[in-house]
Amino acid sequence: MEGINKKRNKRMKLINYLLLMLIAGIAISSSKVVAQINPLGAMYFQNQYLGNAAYAGIDSGINISTGLRQQLRGIPGGPRNQAMTGEYRFGKVGLGLNFYNEKAGLISSTRTVATYAYHLPLGAENQQLHLGLSLGFLNERINDQEVIGTGGDVAVGMLNQRQTYIDSDFGMAYTAKRLTIQGALPNMKSFFAQDDRGAVNWATFFTAVSYMVQLGQGQDAVGIEPKLSYRGINGLDNIVDLGSNVTFAGKQVSVFGMFHSTGSTTFGFGLNYRHRLSFQGIYTTETSAIRGNTNGNFEINLKARVW
Repeated sequence: MEGINKKRNKRMKLINYLLLMLIAGIAISSSKVVAQINPLGAMYFQNQYLGNAAYAGIDSGINISTGLRQQLRGIPGGPRNQAMTGEYRFGKVGLGLNFYNEKAGLISSTRTVATYAYHLPLGAENQQLHLGLSLGFLNERINDQEVIGTGGDVAVGMLNQRQTYIDSDFGMAYTAKRLTIQGALPNMKSFFAQDDRGAVNWATFFTAVSYMVQLGQGQDAVGIEPKLSYRGINGLDNIVDLGSNVTFAGKQVSVFGMFHSTGSTTFGFGLNYRHRLSFQGIYTTETSAIRGNTNGNFEINLKARVW
């Protein structure tokens, strides 16, 4: 009888382990898909350093940005994202620090990179070539304090024994008075070598072109910046983003909208106080495949020029 109970307990532990591994895998892959399909909306106009290392220190002084986003509202354990960047430029050199954290269910993912950028003047009309390289680490863990089950479960411990991964990003951009052309390779370790985490759906490249048009002069001027981006995600179709940012009232008020080929739309509203403190609220509708199950993503961003 005692032997039968031991075998039964072993089978139950094995079943629990397999179920936990399955749930963890689904949670990780689902959160990554959502995060990469709908990146933080601030990367399009307000804080382009989020998507391209070449933008670190592209503006003078010290700039601090932070953003919060809630994804998949209405779904328990929906991903929550936090991002914070700091930039400093002296001469032609820009330095940056980019911190990103995502929590989806029990899974927590943290990515921190430091960036070196070089901003080279090319000629008239403020033409510049920008190059940036980031290096840092990615850490993924399960919060065992929130696990409902047997304390000290071996499966959770095994998942949390995964090593921290070194990663890097490369970006470049050409900017002039009106025209901007840029390209970036995020997650370079995964791009050039097989990812040994077995992860999929990471961003593989990002390209964009935009052109600024100004109507009127002074405080009455209206700035319109259409943008077209084309980005890749491993294991999924490449995505096209098309939209525009509009500024008015002396660039103190802005609105923007981006349509994505996935069927979702991003739009936002921003306020800029004396070009030193800006606020932006963003809403992104979900992709057409899951729109009936969630209310979309809400995002808030703050940016301050502290010196």
